[in-house]
Amino acid sequence: MEETFNIFLIVMAAMALIVFIALYFVNAGYGMFIDRKWGITLPNRVGWMVMEAPVFVVMCLLWAYSERAFQTVPLIFFLLFQAHYLQRSFIYPLLIRGRSRMPVGIVAMGAVFNILNALMQGGWIFWVSPADRYPVAWLGTPQFIIGTIIFLTGMIINIHSDSIVRSLRKPGDTRHYIPRGGMFRYVSSANYFGELVEWIGFAILTWSWAGAVFAWWTFANLTPRAAALYKKYEAEFGDEFTRLKRKRIIPFIY
Repeated sequence: MEETFNIFLIVMAAMALIVFIALYFVNAGYGMFIDRKWGITLPNRVGWMVMEAPVFVVMCLLWAYSERAFQTVPLIFFLLFQAHYLQRSFIYPLLIRGRSRMPVGIVAMGAVFNILNALMQGGWIFWVSPADRYPVAWLGTPQFIIGTIIFLTGMIINIHSDSIVRSLRKPGDTRHYIPRGGMFRYVSSANYFGELVEWIGFAILTWSWAGAVFAWWTFANLTPRAAALYKKYEAEFGDEFTRLKRKRIIPFIY
């Protein structure tokens, strides 16, 4: 099983590289880049739930049917992971304002990836990792302590940044605005930065290749998107935006 799982991780990492390159040439048609060429659409709230909920559900199944379900460290990994997806799958969509829509194709691709990611993370934590990989003593390791701090910091940044974006418009307003405050002082896609930080933290606290591949996927998916949004802000707001001297997704670097 471990050999097959390792091949799965290699394939997933290679796919992330392809996605990383492709997204510099094609903008995923949702949010500020919504485009009719992507075909049938769903309301944003529905789209986000359908896209994100599968990872929450599949992770629950992998946990429930595992003999390690109530082992202390795997259970904590599970709760941290699910805390993010509880917010992303069920709370975040309900907070969305406006009547934006999301292409069914984007929803379907996102849902497939999320299922695969649940198999990566849940598969490693509850099924593939050696039985003695995560003893209770793991909670005192530098990996777990530092990783958890990074993970929670990223989650806070992500949620706070989403809140800033939501507050930009009043009901009925469809204009675009430059987000300000929080980590938006440093990057134009602070919500993406927060999510990237989260999954780097998760990779560290689990100290696993599965976590590392997901962090790489997050970078590969969000970095080109952040670059495209940066160009969009430049084109739409000109000097008002560029004089802020923000980076795209990583403060002071890119």
